[in-house]
Amino acid sequence: MSKTVQPIQNIAPMPGGKEGGASVDPVLADYEKGKEFLQKNEVSQAVVAFHNALIGYQEKGDQKGIANASNQMGHVCLARGEYDQALVHYNRAWDICDKLDDPMSMLSISKQFVLVYRGQRQFKKAITVCLELLEKYHGNNDPQGTVAILEQMAEIYLEAGDKEKAADAYRTIASIHANFKHKNIAEGYLQKAKEIEKIG
Repeated sequence: MSKTVQPIQNIAPMPGGKEGGASVDPVLADYEKGKEFLQKNEVSQAVVAFHNALIGYQEKGDQKGIANASNQMGHVCLARGEYDQALVHYNRAWDICDKLDDPMSMLSISKQFVLVYRGQRQFKKAITVCLELLEKYHGNNDPQGTVAILEQMAEIYLEAGDKEKAADAYRTIASIHANFKHKNIAEGYLQKAKEIEKIG
Protein backbone atom coordinates (compact mmCIF):
# COMPACT_ATOMS: atom_id res chain seq x y z
CA MET A 1 0.00 0.00 0.00
CA SER A 2 2.72 2.46 0.94
CA LYS A 3 4.49 1.83 -2.39
CA THR A 4 1.60 3.43 -4.31
CA VAL A 5 1.89 6.66 -2.30
CA GLN A 6 5.55 7.37 -3.23
CA PRO A 7 5.21 7.60 -7.03
CA ILE A 8 2.23 10.00 -6.76
CA GLN A 9 4.40 12.51 -4.89
CA ASN A 10 7.17 12.06 -7.46
CA ILE A 11 4.82 12.58 -10.41
CA ALA A 12 3.09 15.65 -8.97
CA PRO A 13 5.51 17.85 -7.00
CA MET A 14 3.93 20.29 -4.58
CA PRO A 15 3.23 23.68 -6.23
CA GLY A 16 5.76 26.27 -5.12
CA GLY A 17 8.33 23.58 -4.32
CA LYS A 18 11.99 24.42 -4.95
CA GLU A 19 12.63 21.30 -7.08
CA GLY A 20 9.65 21.73 -9.38
CA GLY A 21 10.85 25.18 -10.47
CA ALA A 22 9.42 24.84 -13.99
CA SER A 23 5.90 24.17 -12.69
CA VAL A 24 5.84 27.31 -10.50
CA ASP A 25 3.73 30.20 -11.78
CA PRO A 26 6.34 32.68 -13.14
CA VAL A 27 4.25 35.68 -12.04
CA LEU A 28 4.06 34.36 -8.48
CA ALA A 29 7.79 33.56 -8.64
CA ASP A 30 8.53 37.21 -9.57
CA TYR A 31 6.28 38.39 -6.73
CA GLU A 32 8.01 36.13 -4.17
CA LYS A 33 11.45 37.15 -5.47
CA GLY A 34 10.47 40.79 -5.06
CA LYS A 35 9.50 40.17 -1.43
CA GLU A 36 12.86 38.49 -0.78
CA PHE A 37 14.78 41.37 -2.38
CA LEU A 38 12.80 43.93 -0.37
CA GLN A 39 13.48 42.03 2.85
CA LYS A 40 17.22 42.11 2.05
CA ASN A 41 16.89 45.83 1.21
CA GLU A 42 17.91 45.13 -2.40
CA VAL A 43 15.44 47.77 -3.56
CA SER A 44 16.44 48.06 -7.25
CA GLN A 45 16.02 44.30 -7.80
CA ALA A 46 12.73 44.36 -5.86
CA VAL A 47 11.40 47.05 -8.23
CA VAL A 48 12.14 44.90 -11.30
CA ALA A 49 10.59 41.77 -9.77
CA PHE A 50 7.41 43.51 -8.56
CA HIS A 51 7.06 45.40 -11.85
CA ASN A 52 7.21 42.09 -13.75
CA ALA A 53 4.70 40.54 -11.34
CA LEU A 54 2.38 43.53 -11.75
CA ILE A 55 2.46 43.23 -15.56
CA GLY A 56 1.85 39.47 -15.26
CA TYR A 57 -1.16 39.95 -12.96
CA GLN A 58 -2.56 42.64 -15.29
CA GLU A 59 -2.29 40.29 -18.28
CA LYS A 60 -4.14 37.61 -16.29
CA GLY A 61 -6.74 40.10 -15.06
CA ASP A 62 -6.00 38.93 -11.49
CA GLN A 63 -7.31 41.81 -9.35
CA LYS A 64 -6.04 40.38 -6.07
CA GLY A 65 -2.60 39.88 -7.62
CA ILE A 66 -2.60 43.46 -8.96
CA ALA A 67 -3.53 44.77 -5.49
CA ASN A 68 -0.75 42.75 -3.82
CA ALA A 69 1.89 43.76 -6.37
CA SER A 70 0.78 47.43 -6.21
CA ASN A 71 0.99 47.33 -2.42
CA GLN A 72 4.53 45.91 -2.62
CA MET A 73 5.51 48.55 -5.20
CA GLY A 74 4.28 51.11 -2.67
CA HIS A 75 6.62 49.59 -0.06
CA VAL A 76 9.53 49.82 -2.50
CA CYS A 77 8.80 53.49 -3.29
CA LEU A 78 8.47 54.20 0.44
CA ALA A 79 11.88 52.59 1.06
CA ARG A 80 13.35 54.88 -1.63
CA GLY A 81 11.66 57.99 -0.22
CA GLU A 82 9.54 58.33 -3.39
CA TYR A 83 6.39 59.28 -1.50
CA ASP A 84 4.28 60.57 -4.41
CA GLN A 85 4.84 57.37 -6.37
CA ALA A 86 4.20 55.25 -3.25
CA LEU A 87 0.84 57.00 -2.87
CA VAL A 88 -0.12 56.13 -6.47
CA HIS A 89 0.57 52.42 -5.85
CA TYR A 90 -1.13 52.33 -2.45
CA ASN A 91 -4.20 54.11 -3.85
CA ARG A 92 -4.44 51.52 -6.62
CA ALA A 93 -4.22 48.67 -4.09
CA TRP A 94 -6.78 50.44 -1.86
CA ASP A 95 -9.31 50.85 -4.71
CA ILE A 96 -9.11 47.16 -5.61
CA CYS A 97 -9.43 46.04 -1.96
CA ASP A 98 -12.42 48.36 -1.62
CA LYS A 99 -14.07 46.71 -4.66
CA LEU A 100 -13.22 43.25 -3.31
CA ASP A 101 -14.64 44.25 0.11
CA ASP A 102 -11.41 43.40 1.95
CA PRO A 103 -11.43 45.58 5.11
CA MET A 104 -8.35 43.92 6.68
CA SER A 105 -6.17 44.78 3.67
CA MET A 106 -7.59 48.31 3.64
CA LEU A 107 -6.65 48.68 7.29
CA SER A 108 -3.11 47.59 6.45
CA ILE A 109 -2.87 50.05 3.53
CA SER A 110 -4.18 52.87 5.76
CA LYS A 111 -1.13 52.42 7.99
CA GLN A 112 1.05 52.87 4.88
CA PHE A 113 -0.82 56.08 4.02
CA VAL A 114 0.24 57.45 7.41
CA LEU A 115 3.91 56.75 6.58
CA VAL A 116 3.58 58.33 3.13
CA TYR A 117 1.95 61.50 4.50
CA ARG A 118 4.58 61.74 7.23
CA GLY A 119 7.27 61.44 4.57
CA GLN A 120 5.59 64.22 2.59
CA ARG A 121 5.32 66.27 5.80
CA GLN A 122 1.55 66.44 5.26
CA PHE A 123 0.92 66.11 8.97
CA LYS A 124 -2.80 67.01 8.90
CA LYS A 125 -3.50 64.24 6.38
CA ALA A 126 -1.42 61.77 8.44
CA ILE A 127 -3.40 62.66 11.59
CA THR A 128 -6.72 62.34 9.72
CA VAL A 129 -5.84 58.77 8.68
CA CYS A 130 -4.65 58.02 12.24
CA LEU A 131 -8.00 59.20 13.62
CA GLU A 132 -9.84 56.90 11.19
CA LEU A 133 -7.64 54.00 12.29
CA LEU A 134 -8.19 54.91 15.92
CA GLU A 135 -11.94 54.70 15.39
CA LYS A 136 -11.60 51.25 13.78
CA TYR A 137 -9.35 49.90 16.57
CA HIS A 138 -11.66 51.33 19.21
CA GLY A 139 -14.67 49.77 17.45
CA ASN A 140 -12.86 46.40 17.32
CA ASN A 141 -11.97 46.73 21.01
CA ASP A 142 -8.25 46.50 20.15
CA PRO A 143 -6.24 48.34 22.84
CA GLN A 144 -2.91 47.24 21.33
CA GLY A 145 -3.77 48.75 17.95
CA THR A 146 -5.13 51.87 19.66
CA VAL A 147 -1.89 52.39 21.60
CA ALA A 148 0.26 51.86 18.49
CA ILE A 149 -1.68 54.52 16.55
CA LEU A 150 -1.62 56.95 19.49
CA GLU A 151 2.17 56.53 19.66
CA GLN A 152 2.41 57.40 15.97
CA MET A 153 0.13 60.39 16.49
CA ALA A 154 2.36 61.65 19.29
CA GLU A 155 5.40 61.39 16.99
CA ILE A 156 3.57 63.18 14.16
CA TYR A 157 2.44 65.98 16.50
CA LEU A 158 6.06 66.38 17.65
CA GLU A 159 7.27 66.51 14.02
CA ALA A 160 4.59 69.14 13.35
CA GLY A 161 5.72 71.11 16.43
CA ASP A 162 2.44 70.62 18.34
CA LYS A 163 3.83 69.60 21.74
CA GLU A 164 0.52 70.02 23.55
CA LYS A 165 -1.29 67.46 21.37
CA ALA A 166 1.71 65.11 21.54
CA ALA A 167 1.56 65.27 25.35
CA ASP A 168 -2.22 64.62 25.22
CA ALA A 169 -1.62 61.52 23.06
CA TYR A 170 0.92 60.18 25.59
CA ARG A 171 -1.51 60.87 28.46
CA THR A 172 -4.22 58.93 26.60
CA ILE A 173 -1.81 56.00 26.20
CA ALA A 174 -1.03 56.22 29.93
CA SER A 175 -4.74 56.04 30.79
CA ILE A 176 -5.20 52.93 28.58
CA HIS A 177 -2.30 51.20 30.34
CA ALA A 178 -3.66 52.31 33.73
CA ASN A 179 -7.00 50.66 32.85
CA PHE A 180 -5.12 47.39 32.34
CA LYS A 181 -3.22 47.87 35.64
CA HIS A 182 0.08 48.42 33.81
CA LYS A 183 1.14 50.94 36.44
CA ASN A 184 4.83 51.31 35.51
CA ILE A 185 4.15 51.62 31.78
CA ALA A 186 1.41 54.19 32.43
CA GLU A 187 3.79 56.23 34.59
CA GLY A 188 6.41 56.10 31.83
CA TYR A 189 4.00 57.68 29.35
CA LEU A 190 2.89 60.31 31.86
CA GLN A 191 6.57 61.16 32.34
CA LYS A 192 6.97 61.51 28.56
CA ALA A 193 4.02 63.93 28.49
CA LYS A 194 5.55 66.01 31.31
CA GLU A 195 8.95 66.15 29.60
CA ILE A 196 7.40 67.36 26.34
CA GLU A 197 5.50 70.09 28.18
CA LYS A 198 8.71 71.18 29.93
CA ILE A 199 10.42 71.59 26.54
CA GLY A 200 7.46 73.67 25.36
